[in-house]
Amino acid sequence: MLRPDLFGGLATHAGDALFELCYLPDFREAVRALRDEYDGSYDAFWESFRSRPAFSKGSDHTLLNCWAMAACYSTDPDGVVQLPFDTDSGVLRPEVWERWLELDPVRMVDRHADALRGLRAIYVDAGKRDQFYLDLGAEAFRRALAQIGVTDVFFELFDATHSAIEYRYPLALRYLAERLQ
Repeated sequence: MLRPDLFGGLATHAGDALFELCYLPDFREAVRALRDEYDGSYDAFWESFRSRPAFSKGSDHTLLNCWAMAACYSTDPDGVVQLPFDTDSGVLRPEVWERWLELDPVRMVDRHADALRGLRAIYVDAGKRDQFYLDLGAEAFRRALAQIGVTDVFFELFDATHSAIEYRYPLALRYLAERLQ
């Protein structure tokens, strides 16, 4: 969407989309984990995380994922990672959350409609049992594309979770290769 001058198509396998469904539930878990295990401090989490086997605590994935997504979607130009929620209360920080939403593919469709209409191949799939509910994001993305008139899209929800779906990559590559040649 951002570089139609370079890319003639796209493929997404359970890609992050419809952020309020895939990310918001983690925020509440992260706040509780920070409060209960790390005195409300990400610094304390990082110190603990580095001192033991990775993912040996139940909250590791959630805390790491929230931080990693913030690093992707709301890092300041000086490198400071801005979390979209207050770590003490869980209250959303609207100015930061809005930065995330600007990069939500579902919301980007309208702003990049011309670029999307110009693509020769769009491949979207996700597992029906995706534990991050990215199947719902895939469906929302497909519907947003249809609303701007992009209906020549490969779309499939298959019987799987988010895990171990790399066997789907060759299917998308073949589709893209055929459409882009």
